[in-house]
Amino acid sequence: MTNETLLLGLPAQVNAHCRVLVLGSMPGMASLQAARYYAHPRNRFWPLLGALCGFDPALDYPLRLARLQQAGVGLWDVIGRCRRRGSLDAAIVRGSEVANPLPELLGRLPHLRAIACNGAAAAQAFERHVRPALPAGHGVTVLALPSTSPANAAWSFARLLDEWRRLAPWLPVAEQSISAMPGRGDRPGQAPGR
Repeated sequence: MTNETLLLGLPAQVNAHCRVLVLGSMPGMASLQAARYYAHPRNRFWPLLGALCGFDPALDYPLRLARLQQAGVGLWDVIGRCRRRGSLDAAIVRGSEVANPLPELLGRLPHLRAIACNGAAAAQAFERHVRPALPAGHGVTVLALPSTSPANAAWSFARLLDEWRRLAPWLPVAEQSISAMPGRGDRPGQAPGR
C-alpha cells in the first residue's frame, strides 16, 4: 500500500473578460487545504502578479482574486484530479492525471489572448492533455513561464519578474505598476518600465 492520495483541484477563477489565463499543474497541499490558489506562504505568485497588475499582494484573498479579474487575469490548473505522494509536481503519479475541461473553458472566453503555464510541469501537462484538443489556429499565445513555487529557489524574485513581464502586452496596467515600484522593473541602463 502506498501513501498516494486522490486529490481534487480547485474551481476556475475566471470571468468573461479574461485575457490571460494562468495555469498551474495541480495545487499544492497548502492551497488545497486552504481552498485558495497559491496559498503556500513562500510561493511568489501573488507578489509577482501584484507587481504586474498593480495591487497589494497582502490584500485578503477575495480582493486579490477581484484585482486579478479586473486586470483580465484568470486562474485554473491543467490537472483537475490526480494521485500524488506529497505536495510537489514531481510526486504526481503519472497516468493518474485527469485534465480539467480547458478546451471547453477556452471556448467561453472570447477575449482570451494568452495562456501562461506556471512552471515546467504545468507546461508539460498542457502539451500532453490540452494542446491536442485545441482547434488549429485558435489564436491564443501559450507561454511557458518559470514556476513561482518555493521549490524553484534558483530563480530570484527579480529574475521571475523579468520573465513574467512577458504577459505585459495583455495587462493594461503592467508597465505603469512595475515602473512605479522602486527596484522592481528598472535595470541599470534601461529606461524605466521598459
